[in-house]
Amino acid sequence: MTDEQQIRTLIESWAAAVHAGELTTVLADHSPDLVMFDVPPPYDGVRGMDAYAETWPGFFEWQKSGASFELVSLDVTAGAEVAFAFALLRCGTPDEFEVKPDVRLRLTIGLKKLNGRWTITHEHHSFPHDDLPTPVVAAEIGSVLDRWGTDTAAGDLDALMEPIADEVVSYEIDGNYTGKTAVREVCAAGLASSPNSISFSVPDPTVVSAGNLAVAWSIDHVTADGTETTSRATRVFRQSGSTWQLIHQHLSYPAS
Repeated sequence: MTDEQQIRTLIESWAAAVHAGELTTVLADHSPDLVMFDVPPPYDGVRGMDAYAETWPGFFEWQKSGASFELVSLDVTAGAEVAFAFALLRCGTPDEFEVKPDVRLRLTIGLKKLNGRWTITHEHHSFPHDDLPTPVVAAEIGSVLDRWGTDTAAGDLDALMEPIADEVVSYEIDGNYTGKTAVREVCAAGLASSPNSISFSVPDPTVVSAGNLAVAWSIDHVTADGTETTSRATRVFRQSGSTWQLIHQHLSYPAS
């Protein structure tokens, strides 16, 4: 086969493996130091094989809902040692395509010939930036919630405040608070309430989105000094540039 044909076969096999959820084949023919710019964060890219491998299990689970991942077009240009390819893919659920039948995932791949084999060194995935598909928004909101867990454990109040909008309205367990300064005081008091690290986690949040707004609801888990409490949470986020900011949250316990 020509170099172009080899690369085309490599990418077609990769796309088929992604859709089939075959992680070993997805990872094959990738450089250990590859960099991927993906649709979800981190914004500075996914770097290295371990980080790349960690991006796929959640995507495979989403595909089980009936989502497609299939090449629509693929163009390859190959030199003696370096090549690139660009492609469009149908990536979404039937419901998403019913609303936006023409939406396509854009893909650019960079390759180098290493030890006589074409090897992927860079991937760039993106959608046109209008209404992002719900799985993408869910991943981005999930990243915000995960960072809150990390920052809570670290006691990093400044980092906790980064995704909070200035005009936030928060219905907390013990009262109602308006504005980032008021919420900061609540969080500071919470961090100071325990001499030990506090654990905060939001397993399996549900996220729905439209335009630049997203709503997430979940059961929050907080562990302090060995005691775990759970509360119900509804949060509203607004997209500002490339980030999501919390503009409202409502926390409660069931009445006893």
